[in-house]
Amino acid sequence: DIFSSCATNNSRHKTRNLRKALVILATMVQSEAWNALRRVTHTLVAHAPRHFPPVPSHTHQVPICLAQAPSRLGTFMHKGTTSVNIARAAQGNTHRVVSALRGQDQQQQVLRLLGQASSTTRGFAAAGVSSVASRSRNPVLLSASITLGLKKGFCSNVGATAEVANRFVAGGAGAQKQVFWWLVGCTGWVFSMVILGGVTRLTRSGLSMTDWKFTGEKAPSTVEEWEAEFSKYKRSPEFQKLNSKMNLEEFKFIYYLEYSHRMWGRFLGLAFAIPCTYFAARGYIRKPLAARIGLLFTLGGCQGLVGWWMVKSGLEQPKNEYDVPRVSPYRLATHLTSAFVIYTGMLWTTLSVLRPLSATMDPSLSADMLTSMVRARRFLVPLSLLIATTAVSGAFVAGLDAGHAYNTFPLMNGRLVPEEYWDLQYSSWVENTFENTAAVQFHHRVLAVSTLTAVTATWAALCSARLPPVTATCLNGMLAMAYVQVALGITTLLTYVPVSLGSAHQAGALTLMSGAVVALHSLRGAGGGLVAARALTNASARVMSAPARAAGSGAAPAQPNLSGVARTQGIAIK
Repeated sequence: DIFSSCATNNSRHKTRNLRKALVILATMVQSEAWNALRRVTHTLVAHAPRHFPPVPSHTHQVPICLAQAPSRLGTFMHKGTTSVNIARAAQGNTHRVVSALRGQDQQQQVLRLLGQASSTTRGFAAAGVSSVASRSRNPVLLSASITLGLKKGFCSNVGATAEVANRFVAGGAGAQKQVFWWLVGCTGWVFSMVILGGVTRLTRSGLSMTDWKFTGEKAPSTVEEWEAEFSKYKRSPEFQKLNSKMNLEEFKFIYYLEYSHRMWGRFLGLAFAIPCTYFAARGYIRKPLAARIGLLFTLGGCQGLVGWWMVKSGLEQPKNEYDVPRVSPYRLATHLTSAFVIYTGMLWTTLSVLRPLSATMDPSLSADMLTSMVRARRFLVPLSLLIATTAVSGAFVAGLDAGHAYNTFPLMNGRLVPEEYWDLQYSSWVENTFENTAAVQFHHRVLAVSTLTAVTATWAALCSARLPPVTATCLNGMLAMAYVQVALGITTLLTYVPVSLGSAHQAGALTLMSGAVVALHSLRGAGGGLVAARALTNASARVMSAPARAAGSGAAPAQPNLSGVARTQGIAIK
């Protein structure tokens, strides 16, 4: 009746009835549960087409209806979560699957291929997925293991029958290695760009060049050319108010720093574009990687425009004659934020080329490790956002030269919250928050201490968990780097922001963010059906515990009341 009603009711009732079908699945023995699983999959394909994108026509993509059908079961058990790891793992099994699904009776072909995949259930216990269920002979617990085991077994079966294709790079291991090291070099180059930009800002060199050309500027080589550039700088507010006694030799130093920063970025563009063209001509770059590279290259080009937009704000006369000429803190924060976005995008793409498949697809992973990975990801996502927020707040500290004020710690002029925290000269709380030196530095202090506390708490919560080696190493490195970064920040403040310590502090922020990105990348895919299967397993264990306790007390074991509702993490198990 439930299956029949799916064809007649509206989409809302279809979803509800499909969840009921999963409840039926959870009450069956192993052999019947597998048949029911096939029936539910058939219902999904036949009567819920809006949940399944059309079958791809390209032979290098696995049909989504086949690859995602098992993970869709986890979707209906846990509303709003979807696992696509099966689709990613199955991309290597191409020609056989695509050719099998080109017939008119496509749904029957899907069922036939899923039936062939049923042999993988024999490997679930060996993989450690359904060991608990096999020992308990609990039909509800067993069905949860089948849901989780189908995902892992399907990936294992694909990996055994055909080599899993790299969804980013074509051409084999040699091509993958070349593209990987090219991206490693570009990522390190972006890191150095951020540090060089910090040195440029700390030495007040950013306003030494008063014009900008997209194709680049030629450095002065003669005395006349140097005098011409120096004359342009003399007309700037920074020279007139701060550097009126500067001579030509001193000007050359700050000019060369700014010139190096600009040209280093342009050379980075060439180092990115030329090898990319070569790899594309050789056919190494697949569409997913090409889309990412195109986006990163566009962001890199826009970064130069954002930098000049920032510099222009420092070449304008200040609103108040007593204000120090400097670039807009809002534009400086935009420039630094975009640099962080480009760097993290480069780092994530590099790691994806190195490890195209998620660690959750490893058949040797136990259910305990998968659960730990899901838990670790829930900690690391908000922690990464907090680290990024703290870094952006540091840009406002730099933009206002707030590090040259309140050079004591932990108090600010003898108070925990400075007296000048709320300045009435600012017309709104937004201006006071982002333009008041006292407020900006206080917020950065609070965010820094909060980040240190959060990193420590995350490490303490996950240090004993069973996690992949990469994740565990990143957690240890983040803990050490967080304490080093706070120590650098305090020392930089107490010593009135020397260039060396200020640059090291900025590099520390980027290093800490790198650890969070690598850790998150190692945990990608730890969600969706994994969470649903774990919740179903925990809930079913409690449902079935009542008969076991009754048997231990000598009373006649009662049948579990499956019509009741046990809720775990928002999932209703009837």
